[in-house]
Amino acid sequence: MTAPDFRPTHVAPAAGLPAWAAPGDARPSARLDPLLPVQLLDRRGDWGHIVCSNGWSAWVDGRLLVTVPQGPPAAPGPAEHTADARPLLARLEQALSRYRQLTEELAAGRIDGETFQRRTQGERIGAVVDGEAIWLFDTERERWCYCEGASMARLTTYAAVEPPSTEPSTLIDRPRP
Repeated sequence: MTAPDFRPTHVAPAAGLPAWAAPGDARPSARLDPLLPVQLLDRRGDWGHIVCSNGWSAWVDGRLLVTVPQGPPAAPGPAEHTADARPLLARLEQALSRYRQLTEELAAGRIDGETFQRRTQGERIGAVVDGEAIWLFDTERERWCYCEGASMARLTTYAAVEPPSTEPSTLIDRPRP
């Protein structure tokens, strides 16, 4: 059961985390499960006082907690799937290539910092690859998309910067009658 005002700020590291009843106790009293969501309440040096969703609290090595980024606003409806990740990957590759070329020109002294800044103004590139999982930033629709493994042909919107459009999209995989 989750407490109504519980909002995780961190998660335990992937290997889990020992927990103590008080800072400096000789032995840990428990162990947090891997990636367990917690809320950091206080810090005392390297110690972090955390609370779990069930209200249980403990002290942990606060340096090892993994910060949870501020989540996106709640989605107004179910996630939509785009048709295919490959066009988005191609646009990402082109944008990254342009950016790399500009950094090479800057490093070689062929352009100055002002020119670099002007030519990269507004450029946005985003990708995270973690094994078979990939998050891609779709700059045309201002949203992060996610897919993994064999589902490369079905990106799911993960977080959107702007509210959803009422305009139909050719990339939306709509159910067929």
